Amino acid sequence: MDEERRIPRVLSIAGSDSGGGAGIQADLKAFARCGVHGMTAITAITAQNTVGVDAVDPVPPETIVAQVRSVAGDIGVDAVKIGMLGSRETIEAVVEALDLLPDETPVVVDPVMVAESGADLLDLEARDALVERILPRATVATPNIAEAARLAGVPADSDPEELARAVHALGPAYVVVTGGHRPEATDVFFDGSAITPIPGERHPGGAAHGSGCTHSSALAAHLALGFEPLAAARRAKEIAAAAVRDGLRDVGTGSGPVDALGVRARMATGAGQS
Repeated sequence: MDEERRIPRVLSIAGSDSGGGAGIQADLKAFARCGVHGMTAITAITAQNTVGVDAVDPVPPETIVAQVRSVAGDIGVDAVKIGMLGSRETIEAVVEALDLLPDETPVVVDPVMVAESGADLLDLEARDALVERILPRATVATPNIAEAARLAGVPADSDPEELARAVHALGPAYVVVTGGHRPEATDVFFDGSAITPIPGERHPGGAAHGSGCTHSSALAAHLALGFEPLAAARRAKEIAAAAVRDGLRDVGTGSGPVDALGVRARMATGAGQS
């Protein structure tokens, strides 16, 4: 196939959400929304729904590496999104897996530390390993306010711009502190020298489960499509915000999943129905 027409290939290294709202399930929907081919290397299998996480079963480290080796050797990888890791052993496996890819491969790190339901997804030892081993490999890190504060070891009420600078000091080339939990819903982008606000609308009547996964995956997809990091972050903001706005509030009894693919809109028009 003509290289100019080749579909970009994006790999999600993350956990599986049995409820289909977050994790690799959300990542694959976001990849499809952005027009790239999505692939996965599953780090953990979770039993969860819109209410909470009932169980987490880590995938063996050698299997994580094998998944990446398999897709990289045959299909190729134009960008990587890293999500839920969970343990130091998993993080070390991901580091080994990243070494299988070309050095210039963009890597977006979504430091998943707490589930939307409030469940803790990263222990202290794993957090230290994430800071030491993964963040320095990141092209873009996309923590929310709480995650940025935990990573940097500063109070959660710190100024978002200062949080962006503090996370940047840990090694990523660019940082987006997402604003989904702020009243004005503004993301803060830092490139090592300048702060750029990325404003957006808040959608309090939407559904947000999987919003962080959708944002980071859309950002990785746009890096694979050739966008510069700031432009990719702006597009990711738009896509994630729309997915929350159109979220499936009636799916489950807790925080409903985002709708990156316009499922409700297609139902309304009868599209896809036999």
